[in-house]
Amino acid sequence: MSYGVNEVLLASVLGSVVFAVLAAQPLVIVGVTGPITVFNYTVYDIMTPRGTNYLAFMCWIGLWSLVMHWILAITNACNGLTYVTRFSCDIFGFYVAFIYLQKGIQVLTRQWATGDTSAYLSITVALLVLMCAYGCGVIGSSSLFQRYVRVFIKDYGTPLSIIFFTGFVHIGRMGSVELQSLPTSQSFFPTLDRGWLIHFWDISIADVFLAIPFAVLLTILFYFDHNVSSLIAQGTEFPLRKPAGFHWDLFLLGLTTGVAGILGIPAPNGLIPQAPFHTAALCVTRQVVDEDEAHKGKTETVVDHVVEQRVSNLAQGLLTLGTMSGPLLVVLHLIPQGVLAGLFFVMGVQALQANGITAKMLFLARDRHLTPARDPLRRIQRRSAIWAFVALQLLGFAATFAVTQTIAAVGFPIIILLLVPSRSFLLPRFFQTDELAVLDAPTASPFTMESVGGIHREDGESEAMELRRAEQESLEIEEGVFELNPSSSLAAGMHSGHDTGGERTGEGGGGGGGGREIEKGKTVMRRPSGSGGGSGVGRG
Repeated sequence: MSYGVNEVLLASVLGSVVFAVLAAQPLVIVGVTGPITVFNYTVYDIMTPRGTNYLAFMCWIGLWSLVMHWILAITNACNGLTYVTRFSCDIFGFYVAFIYLQKGIQVLTRQWATGDTSAYLSITVALLVLMCAYGCGVIGSSSLFQRYVRVFIKDYGTPLSIIFFTGFVHIGRMGSVELQSLPTSQSFFPTLDRGWLIHFWDISIADVFLAIPFAVLLTILFYFDHNVSSLIAQGTEFPLRKPAGFHWDLFLLGLTTGVAGILGIPAPNGLIPQAPFHTAALCVTRQVVDEDEAHKGKTETVVDHVVEQRVSNLAQGLLTLGTMSGPLLVVLHLIPQGVLAGLFFVMGVQALQANGITAKMLFLARDRHLTPARDPLRRIQRRSAIWAFVALQLLGFAATFAVTQTIAAVGFPIIILLLVPSRSFLLPRFFQTDELAVLDAPTASPFTMESVGGIHREDGESEAMELRRAEQESLEIEEGVFELNPSSSLAAGMHSGHDTGGERTGEGGGGGGGGREIEKGKTVMRRPSGSGGGSGVGRG
């Protein structure tokens, strides 16, 4: 007995509805992640040969984990997030990306059971889905077409690619090739012949207590995985105005974990890269043109604000619930597994593109003479420090990934958690403070981290970190002069209270006197230190 499509869909609905309605940070997309899938598979391989009722055992893991989550939330254990930086987040994101890529490859290897022709067609379709979705992302980030066309292609290119290639495999002679499709079951019912309520009492007392160490590992995994997803979704690149509530969200995560166990569905938690992608999709941006002689005519995309609300997360959860209906399950059953493998590849590649490890490796591989002078990594005198930092991150990733390929995979959350103290207490012994200020940084802004006690810094690191953040912001908006792009709409004009007569208007979000000033023909960025919410917009 294990999980099927309906169980995964219901788990996504449970997480989305609960967090959209009740969470302190509803922007975090919650669903069934790659790491929890690895955990579930490993528990199945360990317990099933013993004759243990798998779903009842998973239910007890969920119930014990619920208690542990609530204890962590009540004791303010999320204050430990003050030590979490990009170092451990990038390693975990890199690991998640490769889990997606691995799952895509595993799906394709199963296609040989149907025949060579089916396998090779599935591989071809998977690669085509990847190329089309990647191409849509490239077009969305380019200067081709009108802006609304680029945004549409970037946002909807992947789902449209899936729809297209689901029908594409039926064209011509491909229609005669037998392809494995997504297995589905009866609408709104579990995949197997059982009810939604798990008989968790049909298990021995020994197995009830045996579930405790597994629950400890699950709690460690969710403590790190969900909080990292939340941190990245509230990253420094997103000008959020509403505060975070990590303790309350961890309490809710314990609730959904326990309910998931009782229903016999996989426990949901924060998704990477979907969570930060959701926040990015809600960013209101505008285009500006650089007037500086060195970059004259270059267009920059500036994030003005984020539309912080609960509707989008709730809507996608309710739409997911709709896919459990009979007609839509029939549609899902039409999707070839080769197309799903392509979707796994897309998510993996997108996660790698947005990862800090990838950015550092590209910097090291780039021609020094063609590297922009404003790249913060150029400030590091010892290039070997960058190599060493990346090597340590890849070592942490390799250790985590290697463990998950063995029967000891159930213990991989411990390795992930050990990354945090390793960064905070070991790396400062081998790297200079100014080097760490450039190579690493807090995942979220001081405003977001206020609820967990602020950002931890080593001795003497404060000024270097502030300098590094200032330079990161200057990558988005150069200090100096920009000409507003007349063809783009100012996001500032979308706010209530905007004065079209040319007078300065202010937007309060908890900050006070900081923000942007937009003057005639130019834009000047100014931000107060330690402010995460306030902005002011003026037009002359």
